[in-house]
Amino acid sequence: MSGILAWISGKLFSGRHAPPDTVSRKTPAPVPDSGTRGDTKDQGPLEKLEDHLYCWLLDTGPRQLNEPSDLTARVVREIESRLENNALEELPRQPLTLPTLMRTLGNESTTRKEVAGIILSDSALTNQVLSVANSPFFKVGDQPVETVEQAVFLLGLDGIRNVASASVMRPMLAARNSSEALFTQRVWRWGLTCSRASELIALTRHEESTSYFMVGLLPALSYLILRREVQRIFKRKFPDRTPSAHTYHEVMRTFQWQTARKVARAWHLPARYHALLLKNPGYPDPDAANSPLRDGIILGTREALRDAHQRNLGDDELRALLSLEPKQLEKVRHILVRLLSEGLGSR
Repeated sequence: MSGILAWISGKLFSGRHAPPDTVSRKTPAPVPDSGTRGDTKDQGPLEKLEDHLYCWLLDTGPRQLNEPSDLTARVVREIESRLENNALEELPRQPLTLPTLMRTLGNESTTRKEVAGIILSDSALTNQVLSVANSPFFKVGDQPVETVEQAVFLLGLDGIRNVASASVMRPMLAARNSSEALFTQRVWRWGLTCSRASELIALTRHEESTSYFMVGLLPALSYLILRREVQRIFKRKFPDRTPSAHTYHEVMRTFQWQTARKVARAWHLPARYHALLLKNPGYPDPDAANSPLRDGIILGTREALRDAHQRNLGDDELRALLSLEPKQLEKVRHILVRLLSEGLGSR
């Protein structure tokens, strides 16, 4: 298993890690030729949780998820080649205002007026910020936020940093057509839940939290990028076929973290963002057992699935996976449950 939950746990990689922008040809992506990934009763809790996530995102069942396709290995090799050669066609360009926004928000001396000015300089970003600021996930109080200045005042600099990050990402995770509407709704919901969980956990540990929020959204974007790459491959090479759940599954679980690092590099995100993705200049950190990002993605995944009435983990299994004190866990869970129940997007 090489998916996002396995990566962040650092326990299922057996010491093998790919460089940040390549996938070694000496260790090709594992793709089963026949059978399934095994009986779920033999899986560990992280494997189960991740399979439950893919079933929900892809709107499929465990049998379809693990039923081999004769095209999966070929598609995986094509994605591998595209990553090695920086040839992903669906990798989004850096948002125009992102560099200035990241620099300004990362400066401790930044004023609220400066933040509002940058947001207002981009009409599309302005609209997104007001939309996100009024969502249940960020809204403060019962009154609608009608201006950027009001949003900055009510949310404060830390709050507006997260709203700005979500606002930059939201258009990229919007559906292009009806066929991907359900997937984009669910992956956005999952991404926001994981990023908010990571941020809240960082706050409980008195760590800088904004970078955890932004990085927590990157896996969601990488899933959509890879889904669209698969569709492009099928349209060109296998026009009479449609991708199976198994093909999507194998591509996403194998390449999502490499793709997330590609996005971070292409967007020139600040060094502290890269530090969460890299152990050193080139390798993911398998020993981050106490990372807010690790715990945030696990907890966010569990709560998003639980809210959507999907299979997930029991409380005892969840507590055993996290490095949170019981009071910390309950505090963060309480906030996530409230945000999800108040309508964090469509299920």
